[in-house]
Amino acid sequence: MRKTAVVTGGASGIGRAVAAELVRRGVHVTIADVRGAADAAEELGCAGVVCDVSDAEAVRELVTGVAAGHGRLDFLFNNAGIAVGGRAEELTLAHWNRTIDVNLRGVVHGVHAAYPLMIEQGFGHIVNTASLAGLAPAPLMLPYTTTKHAVVGLSLALRAEAAAHGVRVSVVCPGFTDTPLLDNANPGLPQTEIGLRARTTAVRAQGRLYPVESLARDVLRGVAANRALIVAPASSRAAWRAVRLSPALAVRAAGAVFRRIRE
Repeated sequence: MRKTAVVTGGASGIGRAVAAELVRRGVHVTIADVRGAADAAEELGCAGVVCDVSDAEAVRELVTGVAAGHGRLDFLFNNAGIAVGGRAEELTLAHWNRTIDVNLRGVVHGVHAAYPLMIEQGFGHIVNTASLAGLAPAPLMLPYTTTKHAVVGLSLALRAEAAAHGVRVSVVCPGFTDTPLLDNANPGLPQTEIGLRARTTAVRAQGRLYPVESLARDVLRGVAANRALIVAPASSRAAWRAVRLSPALAVRAAGAVFRRIRE
């Protein structure tokens, strides 16, 4: 029987690349997004559903509907997210609340819908997209990095519980990746200088943007190996190791990057 996957935020960026790779491998894929799902699904040769992950009932209907239609749910990729950038003092509560609603509650809603179902069937893999910003200090995007740290913590704790039920959990922590997210920072929110130049800021911070197709292959290799943390590219793994070796030095380095970008 063919495996089945749901990919949120699947109409563009990381989600679309992961969905395309899954389709290529013969998986039944349903992509969900607030916009562009139908067009992307037609191009990829899969199913598409309009879904706002901040709406718990919509996510529940998505997950249970796919599972019922195919008789199983092998993978849930909680990938939908937004980019929010700006200096801490200029960010409004709207920036914070919207980021939490999509980047954190969206993941919670997916887990809440899929995890009991996977326990019942005795298998399944939940893959949550966080960020290197969930493992390292990342100034100029506090709401974003806050939610990504939370997603890392949620995923690792759930993984510890889920193993007893035959359910797997992984969390993806990419560095800056070449996706449309960088061209649409602070969507529907008060704009900031950093938000307007998110792409150039990312390039200055990392040196170059990682191709999304390469990341999708990294993700699926990590899923196949049942890795707890999937960190890519190699430069991001090096940064993660540096944070673990010396958190204080990592904070100083992040501060230096902040000053350079601000200037």
